[in-house]
Amino acid sequence: MDPAVAFGHVLRVVRREAGLTQEQLSFKAEVERNFVSLIERGVNQPSVRVIFKLSAALGKKPSEMLAMVENEIASKS
Repeated sequence: MDPAVAFGHVLRVVRREAGLTQEQLSFKAEVERNFVSLIERGVNQPSVRVIFKLSAALGKKPSEMLAMVENEIASKS
């Protein structure tokens, strides 16, 4: 599985678990809502800076998010 797709899936799951819409997350993370959508669909890849912003907005450590991505990739292999 492509890491960008895996990150997008993890982001969507964590965002929904947090009870946030894409718009709410984008506001909290100070990124464009459209960018959140593109990340979740695996179209765009976030920079390290954006990973930190998204993680903070979701109350997670960036390392937690990336560990979830690793698990997602491993489970699809």
